[in-house]
Amino acid sequence: MCRLFVEADPILWQNASRSLRINGFATSLRLENLFWNVLEEIARRDGMTTNELICRLHDEMQQNAGDVENFTSFLRVCCGRYLRLQADGAIPADDRIPLRSLDADAVLARERRPAAWRAGASL
Repeated sequence: MCRLFVEADPILWQNASRSLRINGFATSLRLENLFWNVLEEIARRDGMTTNELICRLHDEMQQNAGDVENFTSFLRVCCGRYLRLQADGAIPADDRIPLRSLDADAVLARERRPAAWRAGASL
């Protein structure tokens, strides 16, 4: 079982830093390549660059919840949620379908139903 993870391409867990501007401030983010790949896919689905997606996530998170204590962790969780929602069939795996075209309320409601996995129960 562990071979599926241990023998994966090591480039996936190597870190990469990228510089960008968020609200006019220059910053850099350091994430593993796997997460950069997922963020690129999410951005591409909606016709954005990765930097545009990250800025939008940052802005909408600040509007919704205020400052995020660890923004890179938030981005990792976004990637995990994206992959989990795809695996659960809550969002289409077809990356030609823009995420903006989905009914976010319906996806969130569907996700809330099987809440056991979020509480730490085994799958």
